[in-house]
Amino acid sequence: MSSCDRRRFLVGPPALIAAAVLSGCGFTPAYGPSGSAGKLLNAVEVSEPMGRAGYLMTRELEDRLGRAGQPRYALVYAIEVSETPVAISRLNLITRYNMLGKVTYALNDLATDQVLTSGTVDNFTSFAASDTTVATEAARRAAEERIVVILSDQVVARLVAAADSFET
Repeated sequence: MSSCDRRRFLVGPPALIAAAVLSGCGFTPAYGPSGSAGKLLNAVEVSEPMGRAGYLMTRELEDRLGRAGQPRYALVYAIEVSETPVAISRLNLITRYNMLGKVTYALNDLATDQVLTSGTVDNFTSFAASDTTVATEAARRAAEERIVVILSDQVVARLVAAADSFET
């Protein structure tokens, strides 16, 4: 099959059939016009950040959910970030660290003060220790930014999945 034929397959009748099947089974894109994520956009007030990881987390959450002018929900979270050595050289020097992150969160309805959803997410990333303190610290800070992005993506995914059950 030539590349031209493949393109016709992707946009032709089979693609339309696939779209019809998905819409027929109740599939709605989360960020679509009637998707559940629409309830959260610009409606969630994120709690005040504590420390650098908290600042990064608040920034990432607001980037994904928008800043609430008239908040309907309050997202309270606690973030923990730690590191553990995972590689040690023959000279007994640490050459690699795992950065572990954990977020416990709760989304509250501001009108009723009811907890709509809560949970915990965790993940990890790694960074290399270098011969210089400056390079190691730069790698540590970059790893902290990466773990916060990963954790905020997980929290938002959980909120979007639960948003369908929220009262409108």
